[in-house]
Amino acid sequence: MRLSSVNLGRLVHGDVSDCLVPPTACAVMELLEDIGGKTVLLVGARGAQGAALQSVLQREGAAVLSCPWRAPQLQSELRHADVVVFGSTKPDDVPVSWIKPGATIISCARDLLSEKHNYGQQNNPAAEKTVGSLAVAMRMQNMVKNMERWIQSQQYRKWDLHCLKLQPLSPVPSDIEISRAQSPKAVDVLAKEIGLLTDEIEIYGQTKAKVRLSLLERLKDQPDGKYVLVAGITPTPLGEGKSTVTVGLVQALTAHLNINSFACLRQPSQGPTFGVKGGAAGGGYAQVIPMEEFNLHLTGDIHAITAANNLLAAAIDARILHENTQSDKSLYNRLVPVVNGMRGFSAIQLARLRRLGINKTDPETLTEEEISKFVRLDIDPSTITWQRVVDTNDRFLRKVTVGQANTEKGFVRQAQFDIAVASEIMAILALTTSLQDMKERLGKMVVANDKKGEPVTAEDLGVTGALAVLMKDAIKPTLMQTLEGTPVFVHAGPFANIAHGNSSVLADKIALKLVGEKGFVVTEAGFGADIGMEKFFNIKCRASGLVPSVVVLVATVRALKMHGGGPNVTAGAPLKKEYTEENLQLVADGCCNLQKQIQITQLFGVPVVVALNVFKTDSPAEVDLVCKMAKESGAFDAVPCNHWSAGGRGAVKLAQAVEKAANQKNSFKYLYSLELPIVEKIRIIAQKVYGAQDIELSPTAQSQVDRYTQQGFGNLPICMAKTHLSLSHQPERKGVPTGFILPISDVRASIGAGFIYPLVGTMSTMPGLPTRPCFYDIDLDPITEQVKGLF
Repeated sequence: MRLSSVNLGRLVHGDVSDCLVPPTACAVMELLEDIGGKTVLLVGARGAQGAALQSVLQREGAAVLSCPWRAPQLQSELRHADVVVFGSTKPDDVPVSWIKPGATIISCARDLLSEKHNYGQQNNPAAEKTVGSLAVAMRMQNMVKNMERWIQSQQYRKWDLHCLKLQPLSPVPSDIEISRAQSPKAVDVLAKEIGLLTDEIEIYGQTKAKVRLSLLERLKDQPDGKYVLVAGITPTPLGEGKSTVTVGLVQALTAHLNINSFACLRQPSQGPTFGVKGGAAGGGYAQVIPMEEFNLHLTGDIHAITAANNLLAAAIDARILHENTQSDKSLYNRLVPVVNGMRGFSAIQLARLRRLGINKTDPETLTEEEISKFVRLDIDPSTITWQRVVDTNDRFLRKVTVGQANTEKGFVRQAQFDIAVASEIMAILALTTSLQDMKERLGKMVVANDKKGEPVTAEDLGVTGALAVLMKDAIKPTLMQTLEGTPVFVHAGPFANIAHGNSSVLADKIALKLVGEKGFVVTEAGFGADIGMEKFFNIKCRASGLVPSVVVLVATVRALKMHGGGPNVTAGAPLKKEYTEENLQLVADGCCNLQKQIQITQLFGVPVVVALNVFKTDSPAEVDLVCKMAKESGAFDAVPCNHWSAGGRGAVKLAQAVEKAANQKNSFKYLYSLELPIVEKIRIIAQKVYGAQDIELSPTAQSQVDRYTQQGFGNLPICMAKTHLSLSHQPERKGVPTGFILPISDVRASIGAGFIYPLVGTMSTMPGLPTRPCFYDIDLDPITEQVKGLF
């Protein structure tokens, strides 16, 4: 067995439990009896072998000397040694008579099994031993030990997490000041603390790392931890703080209650970061650090999605152009060219032939009819649903005209840009369970219909493999940490109104293995429980097979006052007195929204804990009132939280309530069966979740429902695209609207992601910049290279 420098270093330093003793050294020690106090001479034992022998002999109390065969003092040393170890073959001109009578001789030479050297001559009654077959046995023993250690290294490792100390200031500084005041651990240190192996992470700088999916295979037999979802009441401009609660809760669990926990958060879009919202890393003393890295490029996942999405968009228009301007023969010759005198189909082309029922592999054997079927997708431009994307709020890209250059030969059509996080590829990233699953989902994406009304997919365009290549790193979750040094996965970030609005299944699955059976994984749903939570249960849980343990429902006194009829809020303007002074009536009236969201959670059979995000303007009576009404409405518990100003310590009571709720009986169930017709599934969501009287489909929506059903997509879950600002389709209707008819203006499909999404009214997939965007306050210090003004 080769003696590595690392192994030798550990051996020399005495770390015997963490290294393998080389087989030759093991054999020597087996042959020797008690050598404490004896003089051992190593002759001709050089390099790593000599160092290893010297180390193990000294550890047993021997006085060890080393000497080369040609050393002038060799004869003198041999006369005084009690034990002589030959590291290599003895030269013929070194007589055995030099050796002290009665000394033990051990030969480690390679020809030790031969009869060539007779060290035990009659005039020198030395005890001669060889390590030959014994060294072979020791080598085999080392192999067994090595395999045992490897198997042990693959098992679940207990966390050895060293949390970071927080010293909260009052008044609470800005988020970026708090983030900068804390020194994060190096990400490789954090990875080791939570049981990740060195080859399971890919480091990006000092504070971020991608985690490889191989970990799921290594820990496949490890039981999952508890699964906690953070949702909220219907959002208001006053903010509720779901991300802050998520981070505060895991800080409390791990840094203060010593319970393994992981936060799984969405990656923020550049759109809100530079538009109206600012950062999305949590806030105050409950946030992910470094917050500027979290909020900007991170590890490039959104850029990868943008590249993949736009490659597919380019492929669609290019294919239409080439089909419009070439004959079947010309198309075929270009699609299946002769290369180095050979002509062959690519793997993805062979797959298309099989889907067309053409079971041929030789390009020269296709008939003219088969060639025409193969080369012509016959995309109907009016049915193209695939749009280009960019991760910037740019209202002027909501409608664009493409194909106006002379080179496009008059192929002009109206198109649009969506924001990158609205891409179906983002939704796929969030729902996929493996690289193979992602490839299959990417291939299934329907981009248009052909002129016969049949779906055209990314696989038909031959681009699936290329999309997977662009997404191969983005599929790995990014590891970061909270202010208190507890682990966080940041991965995926689909829009919560037009998509399911949850972070990735893969991040959750990996985290659930890492925390262990008694640990907690806390993830966050987008917007209110009626949107993000409903989609989490009906879409994400179906994709993952995971069962939630608890729902944490976030509310604030201020937001509840708005639902109770409080005055409108204008961004940047001072808050009206109703929001800064005690008003129990407004709070009581607004609790109807909280009560409704609790009822929605109960539809799924999961215990709910209300987290009341406390502001300094909230009176004790207002806080008590909310908690009392929440518990009366069926919440397992309702807890005031101060994590924003105090860090994890301010969410300890919430963490304790979540831990207790997770031990309650869980009767989780889906809201509807996938076998139901599309319209019936929409109606169940509208009536049971939103409180609508009924639904009303436009002729366009009904036509699309009929088409998707005919195309075989009727058994997919529903992803409602509606405003997040109200339980109804009308943003201005706060509280709990009733008696309304929910209008379905259109129905679309994300077949790769695996859901049908009905549009309730008009939904924008490209936000616009406000009059004064966040970027007015964002700057870079050219000396320190520090980002300024990012929230």
